Amino acid sequence: MIIFTLLSFLWICIGHTEADTIKPLSLNENGHVGESVNLSCSYKDYTGTVNNLQWYRQYPRSKPEFLLYIFQHGAMSDDRPPRFTAAVNQDNKQVDLNISSAVETDSAIYYCALVPTVTGNLTASYKNLPRKN
Repeated sequence: MIIFTLLSFLWICIGHTEADTIKPLSLNENGHVGESVNLSCSYKDYTGTVNNLQWYRQYPRSKPEFLLYIFQHGAMSDDRPPRFTAAVNQDNKQVDLNISSAVETDSAIYYCALVPTVTGNLTASYKNLPRKN
């Protein structure tokens, strides 16, 4: 049995009272070698500025490893690992990661993340930086 743990990142858009969020639909998924495994996250796009949704994997005592990104309209990164695909359901605000023909080394912690498109007044974020004379 392979155990998949799914966690999520929270990205906050500066300047908005409600931040875009993403969270797993379940925290643990079990699968067997050779089967397909589907991991899902729901997201809220309060600001309308989600650029893309991303998936990461982390093995014990290792840093997170980028797997792929997918845009809301469905275009996906070309350089993703073999057997890994993603899909977005805009109506349900859900992003899925599918791992086909699971192997033991797929057992890891998986993270879903969203990346907002930065909009607004960027200089306001830097207003407290010291000035050079």
